[in-house]
Amino acid sequence: MRITGGSLAGRTIKCPDGVIRPAMDRMRESVFAILGDLSGKSWLDLFSGSGTVAIEAASRGAAQVQLCEKDKIKIHTVLDNVSITEKELGLKIGCHFMAVELFLKRCKDQFDYIFFDPPFPYKFRLDLLKTAEKRNLLTDSGTILIHYPEEDPLPETIGSLYLADKRIYGRSIVNFYKKK
Repeated sequence: MRITGGSLAGRTIKCPDGVIRPAMDRMRESVFAILGDLSGKSWLDLFSGSGTVAIEAASRGAAQVQLCEKDKIKIHTVLDNVSITEKELGLKIGCHFMAVELFLKRCKDQFDYIFFDPPFPYKFRLDLLKTAEKRNLLTDSGTILIHYPEEDPLPETIGSLYLADKRIYGRSIVNFYKKK
């Protein structure tokens, strides 16, 4: 895997052992192009896997970056990837190793961008979005992004969130939700 843009463009990221479905380079590059400049913004990467999406956000200027991954097999690789990034950018990336559901219930911060990338067989995507919305984890002008398979559609509205954009990458879909 490689970083597709920003100050770390082209840098290779280690892929951890275990089950992983890394966000495709093409999809990541497209999503970040849609979002534009992340300078000064905050980013939360959930179901982080290798940390690639969090590192991509940092590479593109995000000022505050956090990630969450529960798979203990991936911890060493995530920490290696993040530590190299932190040295290169001088930016601390917050790493949380726990279930995303628990992290969302405990989190007290707000983010400009929240990126959900649960495993495709995961059946509780809507619950995650509802929790993030109810806990007010998104800034007023922020965006929640969720990557999911086409066979498991998501609604256009979730509480105060509405579907602002939708991009299709083969059988992968990324929804962009904003606050009403």
